[in-house]
Amino acid sequence: MTTTARQLGDLISIGPAMLRDFELLRIRSIAHLGRRNPQRMYEKLGRVTGKHQDICVLDVFCAAVAQARNSRLPAVQCQWWYWSRKRKRGSKEVKR
Repeated sequence: MTTTARQLGDLISIGPAMLRDFELLRIRSIAHLGRRNPQRMYEKLGRVTGKHQDICVLDVFCAAVAQARNSRLPAVQCQWWYWSRKRKRGSKEVKR
């Protein structure tokens, strides 16, 4: 039985633009992605491009890293919007 290793493009919420961002960050494999910190990736992408990145990019990074770390992640947690909601809930809790 042969199995095909997952590729970055196989991850949910990852399209051509995000694949280009991964290339800018020199992330070329699922294993490498799984060892990364989404917040640091987001900050580095801003430095590398010289542009402010939409905060939703952080949410996509969170979704991608979670999938890289857990191939059996529940489907809802593979979506960037799950991480967006989680981030927003966290910021509301901090403001209390």
